[in-house]
Amino acid sequence: MSNETVDPYHYLQILRNPDGTFTRLNDAVPRTPPSSDPSLPIPVLTKDIVINPQTLTWLRLFLPRTALSSSDPNKLPLILFFHGSGFVLLSAASSMFHDFCVQMANSAQAVVASIDYRLAPEHRLPAAYDDGVEALRWIGKCEDNWLTQYADYSKCYLMGNSAGATIAYHAGVRAVEEVNDLGAVKIEGLILRQPFFGGRQRTESELRLENNPLIPLCVTDLMWELALPFGADRDHEYCNPRAGNGVQKFDRMRELGWRVLMSTNNGDPLVDREKELAQLMEEKGVQVVKDFQEEGFHGIELFEPLKANQFISLVKDFIYPISI
Repeated sequence: MSNETVDPYHYLQILRNPDGTFTRLNDAVPRTPPSSDPSLPIPVLTKDIVINPQTLTWLRLFLPRTALSSSDPNKLPLILFFHGSGFVLLSAASSMFHDFCVQMANSAQAVVASIDYRLAPEHRLPAAYDDGVEALRWIGKCEDNWLTQYADYSKCYLMGNSAGATIAYHAGVRAVEEVNDLGAVKIEGLILRQPFFGGRQRTESELRLENNPLIPLCVTDLMWELALPFGADRDHEYCNPRAGNGVQKFDRMRELGWRVLMSTNNGDPLVDREKELAQLMEEKGVQVVKDFQEEGFHGIELFEPLKANQFISLVKDFIYPISI
C-alpha cells in the first residue's frame, strides 16, 4: 500500500460535505449499552452519567462486581480513561473501548470512568482537552454512589490510548497548576498507551512506517488537520509536546510525585515521539515506567486479547505499586 493510493477520508469513513460539514459513515461500528443490573452474571457493572448537558459530554462508569460484596474497607483506585481514534471518531460506548474498560476494571481491580468527549472537526482542539479537565473537576464533586462508596479519589490516574493518551497528557499538564481546585481528587500519575503526537519534521519511525496498514502517515496528517485549530500546523502545542510550556511543567509533576507509565512498541509509527517524550520527562526527574516492546502495532491491545492481558497486568502493577 502506498500513500499515493490511500484516500484518508475514505479510510476514516468521513465524508466532507459541500457546506463544510462532515458526515461519519462508520455507523456500523458496534456499540455496547451500559448494564448496571447486579442480578446479571457479568463481572463489571456499567452506567452512563452526564457531565455537561450543554456540551453533551458524559462518562461511562465501570465498577467491578467484587467491590459490591468485598469486606475490604479499602476503596479502589480511580482511572479516568480517554478513548482513541484520532480525536475524530467513536465514543466511550464503542464496543472495543467498552470491552477493554470492562477487562481493565475487572483485572486491575479499579473503578474506571471512560470519558465521552467532543469530537473534531465539529469541535476542534482544545475542546477535547477542555473536556478532559472538566471531567477531572466534575469527578471530585460528583455524588454518584459508585464513586463515593467505591472509588479512592486519592489514587486517581489519567489514562488513554492513542489520541486518548494525548488528551490524558494535556489534561495532566493543565492539572498540575490546578491541584488545589480538584477537591478530594489527587492525581497519582499518567498511563499513556501509544500517545498520538506529531510535528512538521518527520521522525525515523514515521518514515519507516509511512505506509503502515493501520495508521498510514497520510491518515494521521488528516486527523491533525481536522483536529487542530484552523491555520495551525503540527508544531502547534496541541500536537507537539516541545511547543508551548508543557515541558516546563514536568518540574511540577516531579514535585507532586506523579509517576508515568509510557507503553508502546516498535511497530507503531509514533514510537519515536513516544520515546522522546519519556526521555524529556526523565530529564526533568519525573519517574517514568517504560514499556517498549519490539513486536506489535498501534492499538494492538484492542485486537489481541493476549496483548490486552499483558498491558492490563502492567497497569495493575503500576496502580498497585509494591512498597519497598
